[in-house]
Amino acid sequence: MIEAMTTLVTATALLLGSPGPAPLALAGTGATFGVRGGLPFLGGILTGLSVAIVGATAGLAALFGIYPNARLTVQAISGLYIAYVALKIATAPVTSHSEASARLAPRFIDGFVLNLLNPKAYAAFLAIFSQFLLPLSSNVWAHVVTGMVCLAVATVVDFVWLCFGGAIAPLFRQPVQARILRVSFALLMVAAVVWAIMR
Repeated sequence: MIEAMTTLVTATALLLGSPGPAPLALAGTGATFGVRGGLPFLGGILTGLSVAIVGATAGLAALFGIYPNARLTVQAISGLYIAYVALKIATAPVTSHSEASARLAPRFIDGFVLNLLNPKAYAAFLAIFSQFLLPLSSNVWAHVVTGMVCLAVATVVDFVWLCFGGAIAPLFRQPVQARILRVSFALLMVAAVVWAIMR
């Protein structure tokens, strides 16, 4: 159980903490408006993420209950999508956060909508629930506890992006450092998915 929990926490941190729409928005918000100014935005992001967790959990639990062999199909699809996201991260152009300097900090509703419509979040949870589900005796409890662990990890990871936004934002303005960071995250994401499939 300890190994399964460690794997789940690591995979969740890598999948949700890699530079994507929400983490980069949090970093930009933290750099521009400070931690206090970004807290409502963070709250919205985590609320939207909760909806994504419930949607992914309910959908997969029902699917696997009716079609137990569907797990392999979902693993393949989610693995391919995560590889696609990793490729997009590794090859993304370097941009500055100057466009993020609006007059007002993003609000709760902005964060909620961002993660509610974030395909990366749903793909990450499909991957997590199909490959890193905690081995509990009850399938329902396995999904509930896995979802709670994911939300806890996401809270910590997103808060770190917000708090260290000022330190992280300059890295994305320097082409060489930005490329190294993006490629490193991409390789770690692919490695986590490959390792889970090979287990």
